[in-house]
Amino acid sequence: MDIDTIRLKINQLDNDLLRIFNERAALALEIGAVKKQLDLPIYDPKREKLIFDRIKQANHGPLDNSAIVRLFERVIDESRSLERTHTKGSR
Repeated sequence: MDIDTIRLKINQLDNDLLRIFNERAALALEIGAVKKQLDLPIYDPKREKLIFDRIKQANHGPLDNSAIVRLFERVIDESRSLERTHTKGSR
């Protein structure tokens, strides 16, 4: 493959990631609404640990587990921020 073909594939994957990030964010908003109704905190360290454990088990590289966890920490942090912004008054 030449560089232009590879870059085209990367662009397509970036578009897929964008769609997936926004789908995940929409689901996080739904969870935030449920948490507010149930008076649950936005931050759930046990749930986050389960996510990290699961993704590390599923990871086959080439990114190592620490890189994958850093990426997911960022995604989860942004989701948590979105939940807080849209569910004012929650813990």
